[in-house]
Amino acid sequence: MTYRFSGLVAAGAIVAAGAPALAQTEVKIGYALAPDSHYGVAAQKFEEVVTEQTGDAFEFNHFPSSGLGGEREVIEGLQLGTIEATIVSSGTLANFVPDTGVFDIPFLFRDLEHARAVLDGEIGQEILAKFDDVGLHGLAWGEQGFRHITNNRNAIETPEDVQGLKIRTMENPVHQAAFNAMGAAPTPMAWPEVISSLQQGVIDGQENPLSVIVSVKLDEVQEYLTLSGHVYSPAMLLVSKPFWEGLSDEQKEAFETAADEAASAMRGFVDEVETTGVETLKERGMKVNELSAEQKAQFQEEISAAYEGYYETYGQELVDSIVNFE
Repeated sequence: MTYRFSGLVAAGAIVAAGAPALAQTEVKIGYALAPDSHYGVAAQKFEEVVTEQTGDAFEFNHFPSSGLGGEREVIEGLQLGTIEATIVSSGTLANFVPDTGVFDIPFLFRDLEHARAVLDGEIGQEILAKFDDVGLHGLAWGEQGFRHITNNRNAIETPEDVQGLKIRTMENPVHQAAFNAMGAAPTPMAWPEVISSLQQGVIDGQENPLSVIVSVKLDEVQEYLTLSGHVYSPAMLLVSKPFWEGLSDEQKEAFETAADEAASAMRGFVDEVETTGVETLKERGMKVNELSAEQKAQFQEEISAAYEGYYETYGQELVDSIVNFE
């Protein structure tokens, strides 16, 4: 008996010594911008916190600069379970959860503080939860900041200055309706096509937050920047629903904590760029002008017809509750 027991122990020790370590679970995380952008900063913080809390359970592989395709393709990959995570702009999200489009209504938010409070509060969290119904799981609202217009045709000071302007928008009907109401020629286009389209003159301009304009060096292909602040642009940290459901409760908690810290890092990046970005772009040679409150009011009046459509789509009660949120 003693011999047999000792033999079993010895055999077990040999198996244990020769056994490979438990395989890590791969987390492919794709996003549209470069590693030194606000997306990249958030992705790095996300990995850092998950690793701190779960050890070597996960192996993160980053695919910046649309390395896994455009945002819509990446989200569809999450639904299929072939991609685990993404940081994505709000423009594409409305194709999957239409209610997210409400946050893209022009001149909806007073400032960053107002926008962040709405997204972190009951309204934002209720919409975040709806992604569970479409094969996705929303972890946290990130941020890009307020969107501004760049173009190669002319400086923009009045609605007349955007008449006929071929401007790239995200694949977002809310944005398209606003620019149509202004008399522009909005052109929905996936991000990987934008730079070449600007270089070739297929489009005159585009609109994005300073965080994007600076990080992708749009000054190299655009002459004019108008600080219009016409739309607040959130982002989101998303994971695949099949991937999420395979995590333990402890792992889910780690991913939620990591997403919150990643979102905070994004907001910190945006705060920094809002302070320094304009001067950076001026130094790089862009011609910059900022709309006054009176000029913004002219643009608001110009798109008033579009608001009737927004009320019909999202409900005036919801829109008003966001506008009046304190």
